[in-house]
Amino acid sequence: MNTEDKRSKAWIGDAVLALYARQWILQQPDIRVKDRAEVFIQMTSNQFLASLGEPTAVEAEIGLAYQKGGLQVAFQHIESTIMPLFQKQRIKSKQPGNYRAKRGD
Repeated sequence: MNTEDKRSKAWIGDAVLALYARQWILQQPDIRVKDRAEVFIQMTSNQFLASLGEPTAVEAEIGLAYQKGGLQVAFQHIESTIMPLFQKQRIKSKQPGNYRAKRGD
């Protein structure tokens, strides 16, 4: 994948990740309304994504999953590749969140 194609896929992947993150956060009854923005930043930041690889590449993978199979496939990709580490970090830091990814069906 060339640089331009990777950036285009990452642009879409970033939007899909943002949607997933917001849905997941809203499904967590123990995340207070005032803490939602901070959790969103933690979940979508380049600093966190860098723990999974180069952030643009991570987002490009999400974008590619979306282009190949739609939103549900992209969400499944996020659940299997991103959420396990995010949940592990939240458990370790004792942050709110039930630590189980939920699908936004």
